[in-house]
Amino acid sequence: MELKGNAFADKVITNVSKVIVGKESVIKYILTAMVAEGHVLLEDVPGTGKTKLAKALAKSMEAEYARIQFTPDLLPSDITGLNVYNRQTNEFTLRKGPIFTNILLADEINRATPRTQAGLLECMEEKQATIDGETYDMGEDFFVMATQNPVETAGTFPLPEAQLDRFMMKLSMGPLEREQELAVLERYMEKDPLDTLKSVVSLEELNAVKEEAIKVYVHKCIQEYIVDLVEQTREGSNIMMGVSPRGSLALMKCAKAYACLSGRAYCVPDDVKSVATHVLAHRIVLGYGDNSTDNFVQKILRNTDVPTEDFSA
Repeated sequence: MELKGNAFADKVITNVSKVIVGKESVIKYILTAMVAEGHVLLEDVPGTGKTKLAKALAKSMEAEYARIQFTPDLLPSDITGLNVYNRQTNEFTLRKGPIFTNILLADEINRATPRTQAGLLECMEEKQATIDGETYDMGEDFFVMATQNPVETAGTFPLPEAQLDRFMMKLSMGPLEREQELAVLERYMEKDPLDTLKSVVSLEELNAVKEEAIKVYVHKCIQEYIVDLVEQTREGSNIMMGVSPRGSLALMKCAKAYACLSGRAYCVPDDVKSVATHVLAHRIVLGYGDNSTDNFVQKILRNTDVPTEDFSA
């Protein structure tokens, strides 16, 4: 039986692709993180369409969208909001910040101070914000797409490994092929296709797919395969920090969500392999002289035996 997640993914990917050219796999990975109740860090140079992608996703789902431009002088209260004194009523009223939305684009998160970064990460982890001692619920549909520029590092505050670990997936838009870039020029010849983009799904449908993904079956041998992969990130003389148990859980949740969006009620090894690099690589710290954690995870995937049982049992 094909799951609703497959039709959901097809609708959103097709719709967003009217604005973003040639990035269907990236869109599916972002949907995977959303369904798995996680958040995404997009690391890429400016001008690759990160903001357009976030806006197109929000429009496709009838979701509220907000954007925060992170700067060194940004304060935590600029994100969460603050209580303002109302002279007419003689009491304080809450002026909510931009985090009270469905899809939040945290642009250039590494330009903010660690204190401000921590304010956002608390909201991501707990899905709640504490303002002047009172806690406010963010809602189940709160999703963060944070971006950072890997090239320009002057005046930045790199996210510590403990905070990188809070992001379920780390992705890159990557360069366009020649034909794809020509298609972009053609598509934007007259007007921005984002202006006329219509919604194709609702947040209720997204939540239904989340419930469907929770029920996706993960065979014992797939669980052992996940642990085998993670254990190898903790071994070796050149490994300074491996993947934590939070990373193991993130890998299983993303594999389940990816299977659901592919129309299956059970996980297969390819689901794990498809998301492994994006889930694990940013959680690993290697020693000096070897900084490519993506290649490290790919090597582990090549050298680890893949289970061959009947995974639907």
